[in-house]
Amino acid sequence: MRLAIFADVHGKLLLPFKLVDCYQQQTGQTIDFILQCGDMGAYPDIHRLDKATIKHARENRDELGFHDNFIHENKDIRRLLERLNIDMICVRGNHEDHDFLDRLEQANPALPRFPIDVYKRIFVCRSGVRQELRKGQEVVYLAGIGRIGDAKGRTDPRFIQEYEQREVKKLLRSSGHIDVLITHDKDDSSQRGYGMKAIRDVLDNVPVRYHFYGHTGEPFRQETDVNGITQSMKVSELEFGPGGILPEGCMLVLDHRPDGDSTLEVVPRRLTNQLTRYNWKD
Repeated sequence: MRLAIFADVHGKLLLPFKLVDCYQQQTGQTIDFILQCGDMGAYPDIHRLDKATIKHARENRDELGFHDNFIHENKDIRRLLERLNIDMICVRGNHEDHDFLDRLEQANPALPRFPIDVYKRIFVCRSGVRQELRKGQEVVYLAGIGRIGDAKGRTDPRFIQEYEQREVKKLLRSSGHIDVLITHDKDDSSQRGYGMKAIRDVLDNVPVRYHFYGHTGEPFRQETDVNGITQSMKVSELEFGPGGILPEGCMLVLDHRPDGDSTLEVVPRRLTNQLTRYNWKD
């Protein structure tokens, strides 16, 4: 099973699908799922944008991509998504319409992940809930933890909520392993004063093979977690930089094989550079 991993798309939810399309055509390798580490920019109503998104949207309409492309059907987009036949599975970031996501989560109480778009191709994980990704007889065990942590105890919707903390505690008591953990924030083991304790608790108490996160603004980095087991990856934000090209480490591909062996590819820039700020919507 191959998983493509992205972070911090800030409205450009169509771009990961287009990058995956390019990857499949040029490598001949099939992607089975897309994973996304939060800051989707899930704002169906442009009157409910947060201050940061309003600021960026004034300069770049891409910030409003969820509203523009995924709330009302576009026939060209539907054809692309049906041809690819791949679901994107996300966690919440801190730049989302959480009231909108709350309503959808509450309307689907039995589901470990719930659809948020008109095409039923973008799903959001319930924080702390272990779930399965299946392709034939292959299974990948996935968990996600959305939003960000806060040492000051603030409870507004950007920060992990009490009901999500309870789900994480259930996960800590479970006996199963996790193949892939996706989070928006990083853990709180850094001395820089931010991060999420719940993520550290999972990494310290549950066997996790891979952890992918975004949010921090740092460049791509791959390292072994302090637990000595987990391979931890900071995924670069999917933001166009100088020259209108994407940064190194903005697209990763995890090839998880049935025997339990796995390989991780940092997709080379010679491929990601083919979609630039100036042509990716063509």
